[in-house]
Amino acid sequence: MKRQFPKVHDLAPLMKFKKPEINGKKRRLDSALTIEDLRKIAKRRTPRPAFDYTDGSAEAEISISRAREAFTDIQFNPAILRDVSTVNTGWDVLGAPVALPFGIAPTGFTRMMQTEGEIAGAHAAARAGIPFSLSTMGTASIEDVKAANPNGRNWFQLYMWKERERSMALVDRAAAAGYDTLLVTVDVPVAGARLRDKRNGMSIPPALTPGTVINALPRPQWWIDFLTTEPLAFASLDRWSGTVAELLDTMFDPTVTFEDLAWIRDQWPGKIVVKGIQTVADAKAVVDLGVDGIVLSNHGGRQLDRAPIPFHLLPEVATEVGNDTEIVLDTGIMSGADIVASIALGARFTLIGRAYLYGLMAGGEAGVDRAIEILREQVERTMRLLGVVALEELTPAHVTQLTRLAPRARTAERV
Repeated sequence: MKRQFPKVHDLAPLMKFKKPEINGKKRRLDSALTIEDLRKIAKRRTPRPAFDYTDGSAEAEISISRAREAFTDIQFNPAILRDVSTVNTGWDVLGAPVALPFGIAPTGFTRMMQTEGEIAGAHAAARAGIPFSLSTMGTASIEDVKAANPNGRNWFQLYMWKERERSMALVDRAAAAGYDTLLVTVDVPVAGARLRDKRNGMSIPPALTPGTVINALPRPQWWIDFLTTEPLAFASLDRWSGTVAELLDTMFDPTVTFEDLAWIRDQWPGKIVVKGIQTVADAKAVVDLGVDGIVLSNHGGRQLDRAPIPFHLLPEVATEVGNDTEIVLDTGIMSGADIVASIALGARFTLIGRAYLYGLMAGGEAGVDRAIEILREQVERTMRLLGVVALEELTPAHVTQLTRLAPRARTAERV
């Protein structure tokens, strides 16, 4: 092989240097290619109690682990030689169009994660053409979220409190502000045992203790933002010195029944969706009440540990009630491929909670934009690789759920 010294004019085309990005936030977010990348950035930038409140779940955290494994344990079945030059990722959900098959889930205490909070999420949702859901335990008012997303779709999530009048006052405000959908959460008769919060001494608002000060030293920007912006305010309280779970136990009503759900349905003028369905029987029961949709969800693993896996439940629920109501899925979604698989197996829509909060903690409003963009790119790419150009073309034939966990056969009871 003949060798020679390289010539300058031959080297020149190879020597391309990327222009450095001066903006640290943009550089940080541009480097994130997945939601897990955003999670790692969020963990570096957020004090442990706030990060763990988002990242953690109940007890041994088995439910969220299984939910994510369920999405890992799928096989896509692509079709080839299709023209996929143009892909449509939108359709109608609950009577109005969405640009993408996912929306932002309701999350509590959001401004503790990052001070831009729900307003950042509402702005990002408006730009993306997707719904934004405000939690009863949110840290922005119903009216301020509407102002941040005046022409988009706003959903309000309702917890029924022991003081019913306070709950329904929020419902009345949401209706007056033009929210189009009410998400009634039904899986919280009491709070789950969120052990990370207990170990971290998670209080509302976060307390300055020797431990939190030490943890804050490498994360000064979070504390600067927290201490120099408007104090946290909640729809439900001004201050609470206990843990989040203790707060929830003082508020949530363990006596709520199907009759209460029917009563709420009659009070709300828009679409009503029941969030927290975990069995086929309960799906049928609430559909018989005339609701417009259901959310298959185990609350992100934050209530009953070892709860049913929503993604595993989806095909059977879709078969039983899919023609009678719209099915939304949440819990464990960390990629656009997870979303596409959910739509293929019968969901009309999905909700992202942690994925949105990881983006928020990683970079405020710009971080939420980045989370949505990552998921958008993944949805489009997965659809193209499957050989489909519209959500309507996705079918159960595109997805095989592989088996890792399967019920053991029951033995006969002893006499």
